[in-house]
Amino acid sequence: MKTKSDLLSCVEIEPKRPARASVVWLHGLGADGNDFVPIVPHLGVDELGLRFVFPNAPKIPVSLNMGMVMPAWYDIAGPDLRHRQDVEGIRRSEAQVRALVEREIERGVPSRKILLAGFSQGGAVAVHVALRFPQPLAGGIALSTYLVMGDRLEAEIASANRGLPVFQAHGSADPMVHIERGEALRDELAKVGCAVEWHEYPMMHEVCLEEIEALGAWMRARLG
Repeated sequence: MKTKSDLLSCVEIEPKRPARASVVWLHGLGADGNDFVPIVPHLGVDELGLRFVFPNAPKIPVSLNMGMVMPAWYDIAGPDLRHRQDVEGIRRSEAQVRALVEREIERGVPSRKILLAGFSQGGAVAVHVALRFPQPLAGGIALSTYLVMGDRLEAEIASANRGLPVFQAHGSADPMVHIERGEALRDELAKVGCAVEWHEYPMMHEVCLEEIEALGAWMRARLG
């Protein structure tokens, strides 16, 4: 396991009793680990003994935003998220997020009780890592997101997570990650055997209360 100084900095929320399960939740482009903290009380998962780990992405120049330095899991060259993917950056984030999952296992949480979650760019990395993790995970949470390195998925997917349960939600009016990208991710996940629970909401690039409530029910089913 990497030393504490090697790991990404994180915002963590501990359960009232010793953690029996964990979720590692990745924020979107330009945000930070505090971004999704406010939704935790609305998930209705207090009884699960769930530790929330919200890592902070490193700050890097982002080509899409004129080279501005901001928290990002990898560089984005342009608005079409399918082309000129930053494979090196995705691999770097894959290693960093995998180290956080491995730390949860070291802390005593079985891999089958660990969820990988993310929104937008963070969701793309969360799904990417979950499908390649060598031990079976509890599931993946893909919010308003898309597929990265899809051409390598079949060759790289871990047999332990071919049947990964995935909660996926997307806004029908999302102007940043068009719903077609979410649907393409859903279809690719189904092709490799994932059990996808798909939700579509009349919203933009955001989350809504109905989505949070549905996610909470799904988390209770996976970890209860």
